[in-house]
Amino acid sequence: MTTKLFGEPVQRREDARLVTGQGHYLDDLGPGALAAAFVRSPHAHARIKDIDVSAALDVEGLVAVYTWEDLPGALAEPLPLLIPHPALTHGRTAYPLARDIVRHVGEPVVMVVAEDRYLAEDACALIEVEYEFLKPVVGVEEAVQGAHLVHEDVPGNVGAHLVQEVPSREGRSAAEAIDTAPHRLEFRLDIERSASMPLEGRGVYARWDADDGSLRVYSSTQTSTSVRMAVAAKLGLPLPKVEVIAPDVGGGFGVKIVHPWPEEILVPWAARTLGREVKWTEDRREHFVASAHERAQVQHVRVGFDDEGRVLGLDVTILHDHGAYTPYGIIVPIITSTQLLGPYKIGAYRVEFSSIYTNTVQVTPYRGAGRPQAVFCMERTMDRVAAYLGKDRTEVRAANFIGPDEFPYDQGLIFQDGRPLIYDSGNYPESLRMLKELIGWDSFPEMKARAAAEGRRIGIGIGCYVEGTGVGPYEGGHVQVTSDGRVHVSTGLTSQGQGHETVFAQIAATELGVPIERVSVVTGDTRRFGYAVGTFASRAAVMSGNAIALACRKVREKALRIAADALEADPRDLEITDGIVHVAGTPSASIPLATVAVLSNPLRYAFDEEAKRATQFSGTSTMDRPPVDEGEEPGLEGRDYYSPIRSTFASGMHAAIVETDPDTAEITILRYAVVHDCGKLINPMIVEGQIHGGVAQGVGGALYEKMVYDEHGQLLNASFMDFLMPYATEVPRVETAHLETPSPLNPLGIKGAGEAGVIPVSAVIASAIEDAEGITIVRMPISPSDLHTLRLRLAGCAGTFSAPVRA
Repeated sequence: MTTKLFGEPVQRREDARLVTGQGHYLDDLGPGALAAAFVRSPHAHARIKDIDVSAALDVEGLVAVYTWEDLPGALAEPLPLLIPHPALTHGRTAYPLARDIVRHVGEPVVMVVAEDRYLAEDACALIEVEYEFLKPVVGVEEAVQGAHLVHEDVPGNVGAHLVQEVPSREGRSAAEAIDTAPHRLEFRLDIERSASMPLEGRGVYARWDADDGSLRVYSSTQTSTSVRMAVAAKLGLPLPKVEVIAPDVGGGFGVKIVHPWPEEILVPWAARTLGREVKWTEDRREHFVASAHERAQVQHVRVGFDDEGRVLGLDVTILHDHGAYTPYGIIVPIITSTQLLGPYKIGAYRVEFSSIYTNTVQVTPYRGAGRPQAVFCMERTMDRVAAYLGKDRTEVRAANFIGPDEFPYDQGLIFQDGRPLIYDSGNYPESLRMLKELIGWDSFPEMKARAAAEGRRIGIGIGCYVEGTGVGPYEGGHVQVTSDGRVHVSTGLTSQGQGHETVFAQIAATELGVPIERVSVVTGDTRRFGYAVGTFASRAAVMSGNAIALACRKVREKALRIAADALEADPRDLEITDGIVHVAGTPSASIPLATVAVLSNPLRYAFDEEAKRATQFSGTSTMDRPPVDEGEEPGLEGRDYYSPIRSTFASGMHAAIVETDPDTAEITILRYAVVHDCGKLINPMIVEGQIHGGVAQGVGGALYEKMVYDEHGQLLNASFMDFLMPYATEVPRVETAHLETPSPLNPLGIKGAGEAGVIPVSAVIASAIEDAEGITIVRMPISPSDLHTLRLRLAGCAGTFSAPVRA
């Protein structure tokens, strides 16, 4: 049996339990708990004049009704602003229950607790809230005019404004480089608002123990340790008295990284106040109107370039819609503005964004987190340059690539982690070569001509990206070998389907030389590991994976030291294979790791001569001194933390071949190819799965999914009947190839992979549709109706529609 499992396509260990219905999700817990429900605002912007709960008091089974006025102390204060930034000069967060004013449809106003959810909903329906309507602000362009304000003290509805500029090597500004370039283009791009739709919505279940004053909270969250700290702070409880556990979580995609959600502190507070177990699970309508959205931006682009297509200057101005509140700061537009450069070295770059309040659901990261918008902008720019010059799109990209000998490459910007935007490794020309071969780029013109002869329209598209992964500040790992030889691994970040139970076990098994069957992994349980940051930004493998590896190395070092004493050998001559410590080349001189674990925890000394003579060892016997060195803890276990000096940067390139129906304008993806570089692969099969899932979400964002608001701030498609998502029949088979350029920044040489699949898809599909139709695509997602409208416009103003759109 081999124990060198790093890099092997080990089958996911968690799947057997999950696919046979043995998983335990939030709603599976607490069957006898009281149920919470919420009265939520039906208006996008209104002043609360009065709340009348009298009719609800007659509902049999009603336990409690709470409004903002009932909330004590810190619970009545606004929710925390998680990631402040100097540019966020007007950050605003909501109250757990609305105080005075509601600012989006779905904002919680009243909390009801009853014997079951049906009764709680009945009581909610009887509560009357009197509102004074206020003019809602919908859309960033209306918002920046400032005629009406989302927050009365935020002028022009601008929550944040940030400019970053990197001059050319000659010291020219972006404006100078563009104005003096041989060629210039100027245009506008739009990305519609969308949202993650995990299988399981948010949920919280809390139990209060009055005997010892402790609170246990289960939450469907991406950051159990941070929820723990928030609950303790808001409820005024000592941190050791609060436990937070993430059970099986049916998808997160970013929406569950926000903490605390109002319900995550209200439900535990109600449990303590009432002395009863209380639970709340989000229904799908609530998820649409009360969780978080993402994506919406308006981008104005100016670019100057030379005859070869090299970008000499790039200036991008972004209006970012962050909704009614900024609980997660301005991470999304920061990522967009810095990741926009992709794998390219741009002569001079200026980016300016304004993050805008609107009376819509708040915006926080959704898988890709600002990168899909960035890649759409950069890759549409590359395509426009290629079209203007009449060059192959891959040729223009290659002319702008950072060379493999130029790493580390400093883009001169500050990334989301507050550190310099320095790419650590990559080989972009090789990725492009692999992708062109995989998709058949060079032979596609013949394929397109054959299709045209048959009356079919097909096109090919491409998109390149670089993704900052493994952001700090830290994650930790704890590894313990028990006396039965089993290895128990724990880390603080949570799991939502990424395969952590498998890949972390692979790391531990490889580092310790034990069979993977002997390794167990626990994530997201503050009882096992109390400090962590969370699962987001493709950081789990980089952060916790390296922390676990470092902890394993501590355990291994100690195990070899103890075994060396027992075997009268030099620790440097020892190896661990299949859980057995042995002298290299002499398997018979061995001791099980389980026995080493026993020796690491001595129960008594034996110093008398008779006892020493009775032992099988002599000379340097463990009986001559304590088996545990002075100052060393007993037990065969180790804990360590990994904190990177800066982010690692994964990269990749996607290509697609699409067909557009001449009559119905239906868009079909015929082929989809991906080349991805996430450094050294821990488990290639799991990386494949991550890419496939990301591409599926990217297809949704490119062709189907958008949140449609009317002028009153009402979300018009807040159900799965109206919000379209792709079925398996709409998601193409994904062909993949992997390039490994190890990161020099961490011990395992790895980079993140979780978000890679989704990032460039809109850009790729737009590129392919444009190639098939000869129509410039400047807005995503695009539906058959949208494409039909573009065809009509082109027919009505041929020769002008495809010209550069002026911002």
